[in-house]
Amino acid sequence: MAASEHERNKRMNDFAKADALELLTAEIKARLLENGRQNAARINDDGNTIDFHPVVKLFAPDAACTWLLSEIEPENPDVAFGLCDLGMGCPELGSASLSEIGALRGKLGLPVERDLHFKAAKSLAAYADEARLLGRIKT
Repeated sequence: MAASEHERNKRMNDFAKADALELLTAEIKARLLENGRQNAARINDDGNTIDFHPVVKLFAPDAACTWLLSEIEPENPDVAFGLCDLGMGCPELGSASLSEIGALRGKLGLPVERDLHFKAAKSLAAYADEARLLGRIKT
């Protein structure tokens, strides 16, 4: 990769990270990191995980993508864990890159947004079970 192309890619990644950070308030990021720390400790302790309620809902207003995130990896704060629905009828639990989410644009070029009115009513596993039946996340 040429140096100028590498620099361009680095700038694009920096912009994506900035967009991703704007999606998460300091309070939300702190809650996600704390959940990540608690889960890491639990995994180290007995190998099990904690089924947290989602902390934040992100969505693409001009695409069928939705993320319900419950934690951020303490060792890599760009990686979040949650229920991911890319609009293909098969939502799944897994990890997602916040910088990639921040860089995503739908058909109209709109950025991903945070649902300001989202309040989790159940655990992430309960949302996942329902989403598998419906083929989409329902909040």
